[in-house]
Amino acid sequence: MRIAVRPREEEAVNRRLWGGCLGAVVMTAWACGGSNEPTFPTTGNDIDNIPPVTRPEPDAGTQPDAGSEPQPDAGSGPVEGPWPTDAVTNYSSRYNISRAQAVGVDAAHNIWLLDGDRIGVLRADSRQVVWTRSPIGQAQGGFGLDRAATGSTVICGGRAGRAYVGYATTDLRTDPDFPGLQTNYIVSPNECYQPDPTQPCFPYSHRRLQYYKQGDVDVVRLDGSGQIVLEEHLHQSVRNTTDANGNPRVQTGPRRLDDVHNLGIRNSNDHHFDEDRSILSCVTVMHGRDEGDVYVGSNHGVTRIRGLEYSSHRHPVWLNEKGSQMAGYTYGLGIAQDGDVLIANEWMFGIVTPTPHHGDWDNMDKRVNRMKVESSYLPQLNGISELDSWRGFQQTTDGRYYLGSKGHGLWEMTIVWATNQAQTGTRLTGANAEQNAALQNINALAATGDGSLYIGTDRSGLWRLTPLKTLEKVADVSDSQVRQLIYDPRVTPAALYVLTDRGLTVLRGN
Repeated sequence: MRIAVRPREEEAVNRRLWGGCLGAVVMTAWACGGSNEPTFPTTGNDIDNIPPVTRPEPDAGTQPDAGSEPQPDAGSGPVEGPWPTDAVTNYSSRYNISRAQAVGVDAAHNIWLLDGDRIGVLRADSRQVVWTRSPIGQAQGGFGLDRAATGSTVICGGRAGRAYVGYATTDLRTDPDFPGLQTNYIVSPNECYQPDPTQPCFPYSHRRLQYYKQGDVDVVRLDGSGQIVLEEHLHQSVRNTTDANGNPRVQTGPRRLDDVHNLGIRNSNDHHFDEDRSILSCVTVMHGRDEGDVYVGSNHGVTRIRGLEYSSHRHPVWLNEKGSQMAGYTYGLGIAQDGDVLIANEWMFGIVTPTPHHGDWDNMDKRVNRMKVESSYLPQLNGISELDSWRGFQQTTDGRYYLGSKGHGLWEMTIVWATNQAQTGTRLTGANAEQNAALQNINALAATGDGSLYIGTDRSGLWRLTPLKTLEKVADVSDSQVRQLIYDPRVTPAALYVLTDRGLTVLRGN
C-alpha cells in the first residue's frame, strides 16, 4: 500500500511522490504485495497457479524466445557497427532527427526515439528515420487522466528490431466506494476479498478491473515492411517458485480477467497488486551474461524484462514509524561492471546480483539474489526520511560507485557492509566555483570503458570525471541540459549517446 503525503509538482503526471507497502518483516523489505515466500497451490482454482494458455513462438533467425536463458557469449566481441566512427557526430542534424525526449539502442544498432505519442527509429540499414504513422499502443487513444496513459516516458532497445516504451499514469488512491481496501489491490471476478475476518469482504468491481490497463510498457518492433508496429502490451509475468512438494514450477498468474485481455505489469508474486504503474527509467544490459535483458524503474520498484516476459518487482526501502515500507520513485538505474543491477530511488539505493534465470528476480531469498547493498542511504547527505532525489547510479572500471542527485550533486559511495542501512558517502567537489555549480543538478551518469564517468547536468552541460578523478567540461556537447546518457560497448570504438534538450550527439572512442 502506498501512502499519500504531498503531490509532486515537478512531474507532468498526477501521482504521489511517496510509495510504500506494509512491511512486517525487515529482512524481506525489498518486496511487497502478496507473499515473499514461494506460493503453494491450495485449490485447483488458484488463478495465480494456472500456467499460460499459450507461450510466444520463437521468431525465426532471431535471439532465443522470451523466457529462455541467455546463450553464452560467442566471443566475437564488439563490432564497428553501421554508424560514423568520428569522435563527435551530431545525429540530429546529420540524420534529420526533429526532436526526441528519450532514446534507446537495440541489438542491431537501430536507434529508437520517443517523442510524446510518436515512436521513431533511425534504422541501421537505411540510415533513415521512420516514425509511427499514428499513435499506437498506450498512446493510441491520446493521453489524459481517463486514458490508458497520461504520457510517454522512456524507451529502451531490446533484441534486433525491438524496443520497450514506458508510459506514466496516475497512482491509485483510496477508493471512496471501497473504504479500507488497499489502494493497489484489484479484486478479481468471482472473488470477495476479506483481509480482515471481522469485517465484510470487498466485492469484485468491474470499474477497478480497468486499472490494469493503465501505464506500464509497450513492446514495439519493426515489421517486414520496415514500419513500427505494436508487438504487444507487456503482460506475461513469470516467477520461479516451487509447488507443495518442493518441485520447481513457474507461477504466471492470469493473463486475462473478464473483459480485460491484457493485465499489463502487476506483481509477479500476486496478480491482485497493481503497484508498478508509471515507468520512469529503463536500462538495457549491453555486456556480459545477461546482455539483452531490460530493467525498468517505476513509481514503486524495478521490473526485469526478457523478451516478452517480465518478473516484478524489487525495491530498496525504509520503514516509517508505522512500520510501512517507503519505496520511492526509481529514476536511477545502472548496470555495474560485473553485471550487478544498480538501483537508486528518491530515498534509497541498493545493489543486486541477479541470477541467470529472470523469473528469480523478485525472490527475496538472499541465497538466490545476492545483495551487495540491501536498502541504504548516505547519512553524510541527510536523514533517511529526507529525499535524496537520485537520478544516476554507476560503477567505474576501478570499482568505485557513484550516485548523482537532482539537487544534491555527485557522491562517491563506499560500501560498509551489505545489510547496513547507512553506507559511506563522499561528495565530489570541483576545483572552482564553476565546477561546483555544474555538479549541483544531475540528470544522468554513464561510466565508460576508459575509466571515465560522464555527468549529464540539468543546466551546465556534459562533464567528465577522468580516471585520475579530475573534472573537465566536454566542449564537444555545447547544450546546457543533458537529459540522458547511454554507453554502448557493443561497438568499436564504443559509443556514448548524449541526448540534450536540443538534440542527439554521439561520442565515439571512450
